[in-house]
Amino acid sequence: MTGAEPGTALQINGVSKRHGEVEALVDVSLTVAAGECVALVGESGSGKTTLLRCINRLLDPDSGTITVDGRDTRSVDPVALRRSIGYVPQDGGILPHWTVARNVALVPVLRGMSDSAARAARALEAVGFDPGSIGSRWPHELSGGQRQRVAMARALAAGQRLLLLDEPFGALDAITRSELQRQLKRIREGTRPTTVLVTHDLREALFLADRVAVLREGRLEQVADGASLRRAPATEYVARLLAHADIVQ
Repeated sequence: MTGAEPGTALQINGVSKRHGEVEALVDVSLTVAAGECVALVGESGSGKTTLLRCINRLLDPDSGTITVDGRDTRSVDPVALRRSIGYVPQDGGILPHWTVARNVALVPVLRGMSDSAARAARALEAVGFDPGSIGSRWPHELSGGQRQRVAMARALAAGQRLLLLDEPFGALDAITRSELQRQLKRIREGTRPTTVLVTHDLREALFLADRVAVLREGRLEQVADGASLRRAPATEYVARLLAHADIVQ
């Protein structure tokens, strides 16, 4: 048995992880419904990225279980698991010696999909690009925002239903960041992938996510939708986080 609830895309049960003497995650449990976006919010060192990387097994938890679509991730080959999940790191991870089209087609090619080029073109269109004009360009010819859109396209090209986004807009200027936030919102409204977003920006989390999970020193402080978070912060830390972001009820 997996322990996953019906309609659940991602189930995290009692996950703990240490980095040496540091408790990065402590007994974290979180359920994400199919098509839902949950934002992981907290200060640096709160465990957000560690939790994200445990989902696609870039890290393995010391204890606890994680299931994706009802399957315990420990029962799946980690390489196959990562190819089934869309992942956008903060720097995008675009290969500099490959064209845009080849970068976006990477996962479909690795998964042996015969229509990899067509999938890449559709993914580029989904993030607002004309594949014919941008596909032959090189990463160094793109702006930071364009590279992140290419990374997003790559995360969608193989039809991935789970997206892991690790501060995808954190290094961008405010205008570009706002544009890409709106682009991601449109993508989610169109295709409804299950999404876990790591961000330091509580306003970004409230704009993009259905629910916000607040982490502090590896522990979950609160998981709630935006309205509930504003109305009834569960702890003093959550209240301070809202106040620091100048967010009121």
